[in-house]
Amino acid sequence: MAHHFYFRHRSLSVATSRGCNWKRLTMLPTILMLMWLAMPGLLLAEGTPASSAIPAEDYALYDQTVESIFLTSYTRLVMIERMTVTRLFPDQTEPTTIGSVQDRNYFMGRLPPDLVRDFVGVNREAGRLEGRFTFGVRYQFVTGQSLEEPEVSAAVPVQALPVLERLAFSRVGRTLRKDQALVYVEQMRPDETGAGFLIWFHREGREWTIVDTEVVWTIQGGQRP
Repeated sequence: MAHHFYFRHRSLSVATSRGCNWKRLTMLPTILMLMWLAMPGLLLAEGTPASSAIPAEDYALYDQTVESIFLTSYTRLVMIERMTVTRLFPDQTEPTTIGSVQDRNYFMGRLPPDLVRDFVGVNREAGRLEGRFTFGVRYQFVTGQSLEEPEVSAAVPVQALPVLERLAFSRVGRTLRKDQALVYVEQMRPDETGAGFLIWFHREGREWTIVDTEVVWTIQGGQRP
């Protein structure tokens, strides 16, 4: 009788074990799906962007930045760095981190953590800007010290146009809800003066609006930021 009870108990244990294993197997797809959904956030937290391509929708924010901050009625040509920058200061050698952004208390510390995380993550790697700007003034890409083919008519020499000195953009960071965005832009002049700015956007419906601008650094008369 004891042996009979032992085998029944063992059979029950095996069946229970098989049932648990089956439940684990049925839960496995759900677990994998949750891990996959969380992966972009994990990658950005580690500073590895998912793609090096510049999304087409980011150019509307670049356009608004140029129009709102830099263009004047006299500007006829804008010089733009072809590659985005991955830093916030001209002499910066260390990568930008979430901690370094938070420590500087930009916008009085009001930036959402997920916006800071995405901004830092996407700007670990430079992206190549394309000819998608539509801010209403002709522009020319610059790579290092080399000018690319001008976007102006050959009948109008570049030197004859009022030129806005070189602009360089970061890539655009966004909140998880895609309702806020952050971009860095800097303007450098031939005399090595200039300034860098963080531009904070909010989205209402389909419209993006600049809600605040922070001066990150300025160089005047040979001073360094």
